Amino acid sequence: MILQAFKRIPFWQKVLAGFVLGTLAGVILGETAVNLKPLGDLFINAIRMLVAPLVFCAIVVSITSLGSQANLKSLSFKTLGLFMLTGTAASFIGLTVGSLIDMGGTLELATSEVRERDIPGFAQVLLNMIPVNPFASLAEGKILQIIVFAALIGIAINAVGEKATPLKDVIAAGAEVMFQLTRMVLMLTPIGVFGLMAWVVGEYGLTTLLPLGKFILAIYIAALIHIIFVYGGLIKFAAKLSPLKFFRKAMPAQLVAFSTASSFGTLPVSTKCTESMGVSKRYGSFVLPLGATMNMDGCGGIYPAIAAIFIAQIYGIPLDMSDYMLIAVTATVASVGTAGVPGSAVVMLTVTLAAVGLPLEGIAFIAAIDRVIDMIRTATNVTGDMMTAVVVGKSEGQLDVEQFNSQEVASTEQTA
Repeated sequence: MILQAFKRIPFWQKVLAGFVLGTLAGVILGETAVNLKPLGDLFINAIRMLVAPLVFCAIVVSITSLGSQANLKSLSFKTLGLFMLTGTAASFIGLTVGSLIDMGGTLELATSEVRERDIPGFAQVLLNMIPVNPFASLAEGKILQIIVFAALIGIAINAVGEKATPLKDVIAAGAEVMFQLTRMVLMLTPIGVFGLMAWVVGEYGLTTLLPLGKFILAIYIAALIHIIFVYGGLIKFAAKLSPLKFFRKAMPAQLVAFSTASSFGTLPVSTKCTESMGVSKRYGSFVLPLGATMNMDGCGGIYPAIAAIFIAQIYGIPLDMSDYMLIAVTATVASVGTAGVPGSAVVMLTVTLAAVGLPLEGIAFIAAIDRVIDMIRTATNVTGDMMTAVVVGKSEGQLDVEQFNSQEVASTEQTA
């Protein structure tokens, strides 16, 4: 009975419990609580184990799945292009907002893993994206090189066609295995957060928790800027339609996404919303599931950018322009491949932190408040999916403008 009751507890509540209990352990045990750090190290090492094979398999599968939609080739490229455009914009908005807000305050933690880094120039960063030895890149966890290699493999599989089907199937099976392994590892999150928070509070005191409010504020500000100006601007200037009518018809899906924090769980409502906007069912049934898997401006653009800056601030690690460019590129591209993975925000943040050499222990600070952040992240992602359906649909004749301009609004009750 107790085990069944525990299983019914929502995952985010388990993580929050780990955060609270770890904090209490740190307060009560004091410096003795540092002995609980191995629990956190176990979780961090398990996450590190996932990143390289997960990113490789997921990105290859994403690219090859686009290639299988031969009758939607034009729509596919336009859709993916818009995903990348808005993802890049989200990254830069996140970097800008994160840089303007002093989230870390005067708090500076120490970490044995941070070393003096020789930061290469931007041209060298571009050159370093090409792996000389792909297997070495996988073994060493060089994320940008893994992303580039995986993208090239996916493109090559599409070009070869039927002869490459066995390799495509093997990598697809590998991706499913990695997704399942990710689910298994993420079950350790409450334990890992407990161990890391007990260590942090025992070592540094409760003042370590004060900057979290500013971090949440920065995420919400950046997300609202992105929704209003980027999505609204594309509706206005690219599709030449009314942003107010778009947001009015998108509101039911936004509310469901905000309350459930699930892009896939919002699909029935977002489908109804795009139909009320006049998007054809044919294109809507393609772009919305694809967007729920690949278009993650909130998770893959805004969140990793601000979280990386936050973690750098609390550890007192200065970031320069090369670091910002690495964060933007890594967050944007990695989101395309890993967004469909359960707990993808943690995976994508791990990828981003690893790319710029920031300590992964910082994840413990924001894991417990992930639910609060995930609400606005998901609302951003779902809004981006619907915006893409309208903008690309308009350009490809898949949008009924009269229907878009009508007064009809989807009802969440219709999807119950």
